[in-house]
Amino acid sequence: MNEPELALIALGANLGQPELALRHARSELERLGSVLAPSWLYRTAPLGGPPDQPDYLNAALSLHTDLAPQALLEALLDIERRSGRVRLERWGPRVLDLDLIGYGGRVLNTPALTLPHPRAFERGFVLAPLNDVAPDWRHPFTGERVGAALARVGLAGLERLSEHL
Repeated sequence: MNEPELALIALGANLGQPELALRHARSELERLGSVLAPSWLYRTAPLGGPPDQPDYLNAALSLHTDLAPQALLEALLDIERRSGRVRLERWGPRVLDLDLIGYGGRVLNTPALTLPHPRAFERGFVLAPLNDVAPDWRHPFTGERVGAALARVGLAGLERLSEHL
């Protein structure tokens, strides 16, 4: 068994009932460890992918877990599958998307998993919710804090809703 570690997870959905999907995912994630902090919910326009998709709801949470990174990724993918996620096209619409953004300060690059998530510090829809739960978390390569990355990337196109995840 591994020592418990802080995992940062981004959640998104834009098909079906996105808010219900994100809340259900949170309850599933609570089975994998202790949810320490959930973010606000954010509405964002799709980035890339096919035109005319619905807006996304995005959120993030920090999870204290003793699952190893690969086992946690497999559990996230299983939650997606059980929620009806079908991977048809890159950046396409989805009923649920769970991304492992960081796992402590771990750096990992395998065919299945890259830590930290390679595009997380470029995307406001990831950084804004992540800033709610871990503003001082540092990118292991650059040392940049989440809050500083959000200030650099900005909040354009994001709408913070009045609900927490």
